[in-house]
Amino acid sequence: MTDVVIVGAGQAGSALAAKLRALGHSGAITIVGEETAPPYQRPPLSKGYLLGDMAEERLWLRSPDYYTEQAITLRLGAPVSAIDRAAQTVTVAGEALHYDELVLTTGSIPRQLPAAIGGTLTGVHVVRTLMDVNAKKHRFVAGARVVIVGGGYIGLEGAAVAAKLGLDVTVIEAAPRILQRVAAPETSDYFRALHRAHGVKILEGVGLDRILGEGHVSGVRMADGRELPADFVILGIGIRPAIDLAEAAGLTLDNGIATDAYGRTSDPHIWAAGDCASFPWKGGRLRLESVGNAIDQAEAVAANIMGADAPYVAQPWFWSDQYDCKLQIAGLNTGYDTIATRQGEGEAVSFWYYRGETLLAVDAMNDPRAYMVGKRLIEMGKSPSRAEVSNPETNLKALLKV
Repeated sequence: MTDVVIVGAGQAGSALAAKLRALGHSGAITIVGEETAPPYQRPPLSKGYLLGDMAEERLWLRSPDYYTEQAITLRLGAPVSAIDRAAQTVTVAGEALHYDELVLTTGSIPRQLPAAIGGTLTGVHVVRTLMDVNAKKHRFVAGARVVIVGGGYIGLEGAAVAAKLGLDVTVIEAAPRILQRVAAPETSDYFRALHRAHGVKILEGVGLDRILGEGHVSGVRMADGRELPADFVILGIGIRPAIDLAEAAGLTLDNGIATDAYGRTSDPHIWAAGDCASFPWKGGRLRLESVGNAIDQAEAVAANIMGADAPYVAQPWFWSDQYDCKLQIAGLNTGYDTIATRQGEGEAVSFWYYRGETLLAVDAMNDPRAYMVGKRLIEMGKSPSRAEVSNPETNLKALLKV
């Protein structure tokens, strides 16, 4: 029997273990995680959990009983300190744990600011783990002043929660516009207007000089010299793949832990999946930071450990909840040159990304039909014309049959 050790007790690790058992794997399965909580959902941390609408137990992906029933061992609160590839062991709390197949689902790590510019002051927070959110949850009280550094989805989701709870919220973004790295100007405009309608101040095209304070945050100074008072600061300046363990073990890296199309790393007995892994994609390499990819890639790796020998074919999709708006994204917009705008019912709207005549991606705001049709079209390799998409008289579902 094959013993599988999974390093990383997040969405990918949990999905992989469950899929192995579903496919009939009878050997030992051990999930090793740094955190003490059982595998849990991360997206609600910055939304329902922070708002107080969701208890911690509702974050759990599966009940603790599930792991017992499926003979999946959870080693929590016990980070892996080393991989010995020759001996095929990982070191956990000083113990050498044997593996036949090792899977790295180590996820990603929030980028921090250096201490020299105030990054280690009390009251500076990131958003990634349950511990991160618990450390700042008590600060979300009406009237408190929060400055959010970074106008990406993480920063904007935090801003939405803070505004709903009555805080004084300012978002600063060094790029000329919020969401510049991930979305078209049309999507940026939509969310800028949405946040301003809820009282959030958005300052674009100005970077952070430093966080101010003696011991605890008192404000921020921006690159243009302006100073803003703050009771606390949230950093939403991106994440990096958690590759330290793989790097120390000598595995090949390329914007994450490099895998082949099947999920294998440069070591034939070590696999990787989720935020930490990069894989072949359309002649290059891709690393996806999403729940969908974490689950799908992990399940593909589980199948390949069981002998499926099937390449992983990613179908990227993402979402973001802000106020009463649900943004759903299908595809990847990299390399787009034009946008088609489609007005849906009420305030629903979607933006369709094209490169030439090829449909690449769709951003749908409160328009699940546009999202589902766009996703199917992309997966099918079909590209309706921009004129068809933009015409409100066009029956979107009919485009799937053309």
